Amino acid sequence: MKYQNPKSVQAVVLDWAGTVVDFGSFAPTQIFVEAFSEFNVEVTLEEARGPMGMGKWDHIRTLCNEDSIANSFKKEFGRFPTDEDVTTIYNRFMPLQISKIGEHSEIIPGALDVINDLRKCGVKIGSCSGYPAVVMEKVVEMAKENNYVADCVVATDEVPNGRPYPAQSLSNVMQLGVSDVAACVKVDDTTPGILEGRSAGMWTVALTCSGNALGVTYDEYVSMPKDLLAKEKRRVEELFKNSRPHYMIETINELPAVIADINSRLEKGEMPQSF
Repeated sequence: MKYQNPKSVQAVVLDWAGTVVDFGSFAPTQIFVEAFSEFNVEVTLEEARGPMGMGKWDHIRTLCNEDSIANSFKKEFGRFPTDEDVTTIYNRFMPLQISKIGEHSEIIPGALDVINDLRKCGVKIGSCSGYPAVVMEKVVEMAKENNYVADCVVATDEVPNGRPYPAQSLSNVMQLGVSDVAACVKVDDTTPGILEGRSAGMWTVALTCSGNALGVTYDEYVSMPKDLLAKEKRRVEELFKNSRPHYMIETINELPAVIADINSRLEKGEMPQSF
């Protein structure tokens, strides 16, 4: 048998919050603030956004490693936060997340049209998230009510290692029956999500405006002065730079043009690992 490069995209693996639902990615970030506040530890929304894209336990561990948060915890409890403390905060975070996920479940404007058009072209729709399965169940349920159903859903606790490891994306590859990782595109609004796709050998697309890094509502985004938006995009693009996304676009609405370009590159024999 002879290896043959794929000639077109077979699957797109989409993140959830900040990519398809919840413009600005508010559901996960706000709950971190609330969970820590129940332990009298102040965490700002900006701090909560920092490790976004990681599994939620790892996200909390990373926050607890921040000097300001660790010192605040020590002032309250007389010690720096241990892994056991992280688990305690995580266990408080989870029911808050599940109970409030519906408050930020709106489909990002235009996302359904993009997904439906991709399906018409024979592209399968995979998905993964930093949410654990118990939260993803609620997210999927709410999305279905809004007419979005992915062909595959992989939660962070359904694989040995979550982002930035490639396991969730590779699980999508297996479940969707994709013949080659080079025929897959990972779309995400976080650096760990882009690293996940990169590590899996996929094409990667970073979203600069709909997700965690910009952190604004859809109305705020469309009404933002052009010069300010341009400045913010440069800031966000710089944040993504070291993760080396193949493409950076504002929202999922620009994805069809990217897919067309990737198909053209695949036809020429180009592979994502080469760039």
